[in-house]
Amino acid sequence: MSLVNIINMDVLNNPTNFLNPLQFEITFDCTAELSQDIEWKVIYVGSAENSSFDQVLDEIMVGPVPVGINKFILQTDAPDPSLIPPSDLLGITVILVTCSYRDQEFARVGYYVNNEFFPFEGYDPAIHGEDYPIDLSKVVRTIVADKPRVTRFPIQWDGDSAILNSDCEMQPDSDVHNYKDENIDMDTISNDASTLSSPDKCHLVQNSNVVSPDWSNHSGVITQ
Repeated sequence: MSLVNIINMDVLNNPTNFLNPLQFEITFDCTAELSQDIEWKVIYVGSAENSSFDQVLDEIMVGPVPVGINKFILQTDAPDPSLIPPSDLLGITVILVTCSYRDQEFARVGYYVNNEFFPFEGYDPAIHGEDYPIDLSKVVRTIVADKPRVTRFPIQWDGDSAILNSDCEMQPDSDVHNYKDENIDMDTISNDASTLSSPDKCHLVQNSNVVSPDWSNHSGVITQ
């Protein structure tokens, strides 16, 4: 079985303005001592047609991780709008939260995101038209938090052969499949996380945008 299982992930401050930070309250269970830290990564899909527009919003190392139930709040800056094609600023896209151990991704949680231009009450783009360039202070970002798409991968833990991770009991939805395989109308979203590039941004948790009252100190130790 997996040594680390994501129990729950809540999206905080949602919906909110496009420019506001993203916050995820993550609860996970560590069933055995780990020799290395866990890596968490937040990825924003900038364009469904070109993975070069994907942005790694944050990439942190969490540890040492104690055995038992752990919870923390992962906060990242909003995506850089200048790196998103203007035609893709509004509408449906995807945010991914991935979890890796020893450079092996073992869990991925995907959320659909809807960015909607809403300059005033009763606004209708068919009637009032759309302003270009778009005023991002009037764009509302809504993450579809009640339907996460969870994918698990078999990895090799400390001294073990590759094993298939046990089921992640995400609440309130426990669907476990890749978002691109979802049979919905938004089938234009087809990026594969394996093609995502990652900048040289890897640091200990005390130097990242992780905030939580559950952290005992700023040295990267999670309290239970």
